[in-house]
Amino acid sequence: MSPNAVVDGRLSFQEIMSLASLPDQIENGKIVKRYMSQRRAWCPGESIPVTGPVNQNLRRREAGYGGHVYSQAGIAASRAFGETQATRTDLSSSLKKHGIHTIHGYFSEAGIPDRPFIYNVLTIAANPSFHNMLVTAQQPLSSSTNEAGDHFPIADAQLPLGPVCFTALVSFRPSIASQFVAQETSVQARFADILSSRPPSAWKPSPDVDIDKYVAEFPVQGVSTFPAMDVRKVDLSAFNKGKPLHERRELLMYRLIAPLPADNPDVHFFAHAYQADRNGLLMLGNNAGFGYNFGRAASLSYSFVLHVNPEDMLMAYGEDEWWIEEACFPRVEAGRGVIQAKIWSPKGVHVATEYQDGIVQRQWKHGERREKL
Repeated sequence: MSPNAVVDGRLSFQEIMSLASLPDQIENGKIVKRYMSQRRAWCPGESIPVTGPVNQNLRRREAGYGGHVYSQAGIAASRAFGETQATRTDLSSSLKKHGIHTIHGYFSEAGIPDRPFIYNVLTIAANPSFHNMLVTAQQPLSSSTNEAGDHFPIADAQLPLGPVCFTALVSFRPSIASQFVAQETSVQARFADILSSRPPSAWKPSPDVDIDKYVAEFPVQGVSTFPAMDVRKVDLSAFNKGKPLHERRELLMYRLIAPLPADNPDVHFFAHAYQADRNGLLMLGNNAGFGYNFGRAASLSYSFVLHVNPEDMLMAYGEDEWWIEEACFPRVEAGRGVIQAKIWSPKGVHVATEYQDGIVQRQWKHGERREKL
């Protein structure tokens, strides 16, 4: 546990992602590594006051933050990979330098925050240059045996489980020397005039629920409740004005609220992915014109790809260690939308890309025909 497990009432990334090991299982002759989450997932809607029927609906959903199960599934895969490698005697020293490469996840059920996630991790392929693992996540059908609905005890792992709520494919690659390096002009250079207009900490905190209607009615007061990161939203309203959806951009600046271990790059990767899942579909809805008649948003699939060696995307802890997520919205149709986001280091290096597909719909008007997705 980090000595800074709680900062301003918010959990550090290490703490909110904490996992307990469960006994391995054997399925079809293969070892399945198992883990259980120990802390409750953050719930964005909890910061919205319950003052009317719309807000009641938002609160009743009680859905945990999707980035929690996404990132924690990856951390479970990373831990299983490390434990598996540590028990092998046929590995050369180079094979032990594998690090995270990608995660491709699929959401099938909403996460419920008052009970843990149980992760099963199975090795799919273990060749020297490309190691692939399958992770499935389930939750108990009933609430945690701890009435507080947090600090989940191991006894929760014995509760009957519901259906698979999340599935991920996670890959690992060894670090290699680059033969050629190319990237577009950095976000810091392209948006220099806007970004230099004020210090990063002077931008408003990213709303817990970034829907125009809620932001107008319940502006963020002080520090956001979002764990692990301090996240600031750059005001691009003037830049986006009059532009078609695919040319619009959203910039989120973020930094750690507590240090991460420098000897575990995989954890840094999933900290980036944890932040990148925040508010994406909601920002898409705002830019599509749904901000005051928002109907529904839900992630379907989410990919996060690392472009550099794992050790090259470590997040340092400090006042000026601001990373930038640059999001764009290239496509909306059939009740779904796509978010593409680039992760830029404080030095202007494009280290990773997010690609997320999800449901995004406005409220149906009376008499409109509702088509199936």
